[in-house]
Amino acid sequence: MSLEFDNNTPIYLQIMTYIKRQIVNGSLAPGDKIPSVRELAAELQINPNTIQRTFQELEREEIVETRRGLGRFVTSEGSKIMEIKKEMAGDLLEKFVQGMKELGFADKDIVSIVSEAVTHEGKGENHERYES
Repeated sequence: MSLEFDNNTPIYLQIMTYIKRQIVNGSLAPGDKIPSVRELAAELQINPNTIQRTFQELEREEIVETRRGLGRFVTSEGSKIMEIKKEMAGDLLEKFVQGMKELGFADKDIVSIVSEAVTHEGKGENHERYES
């Protein structure tokens, strides 16, 4: 695993986002064991206390659970994973809409552009369209 950290965001939050992405995209399935604090700290070359804080926050949000003597596991609750997915999608949409408005697009234009992009993506045309 390699992560490039942004100096403007706390590292534990960036690791949380990384783990959440792995969960929503299926790289980490419900019930999967996640690496230990030591393993992840060594892999990312980060202080174990930072990883511990990450895991504490993930447990507080009920995204991972600790099984005594066995380690930490991804929640098995599908509704929780869907909640995370919607939350992450909302964050992306908010940034996208804000960026489009800063470029001067009106709401209806943004909807039209997104609709066109989704239609072309569904047909596999976006790569050709943006490469030419």
